[in-house]
Amino acid sequence: MSLDSLDNLFLEELKDIYHAEKQLTRALPRMAKAAESPDLQQAFTTHLKETEGQIQRLEKIFKALGQPARGKRCKGMEGLVEEGKEKMEEEGEPPVLDAALIASAQKIEHYEIAAYGCLRTYSELLGMDEVGQLLQQTLEEEEATDKKLTQLGESGINEAAVAAGAGMEEEEE
Repeated sequence: MSLDSLDNLFLEELKDIYHAEKQLTRALPRMAKAAESPDLQQAFTTHLKETEGQIQRLEKIFKALGQPARGKRCKGMEGLVEEGKEKMEEEGEPPVLDAALIASAQKIEHYEIAAYGCLRTYSELLGMDEVGQLLQQTLEEEEATDKKLTQLGESGINEAAVAAGAGMEEEEE
């Protein structure tokens, strides 16, 4: 498909985020399992349920557009998921690994926030008000997840990572 119209760009970006969300349904359970903090595990589990709902919304949008719900390989999300996977495979102190998981998850959230923000704007410009409302709902969920991850980091996980690192330095001396 050529990018000769905003309609085509909108559809291409919709396929991209659809594939991205599908990737997340496989990554989030692994992230939850890798997390030490019960609150962080719960955040990943909750976001998995939201992601499944977001996929349903995207399928509703494809249907409204008369298009098959089909993704297009999202290389951006593949890279972010792979980066997070590498962090999960590292050896280290559990609080530091949790801090790394939060950072990886926030990179993913920011990618999604950018994607949904653009899609929502395009839908508005194309006069697709109902589609725009569905995209806005997902955008708000992604922003709320990002805030939740920040709160988790600031509520003790990052401080625990600092303390774990300080403990390791003392052992080395």
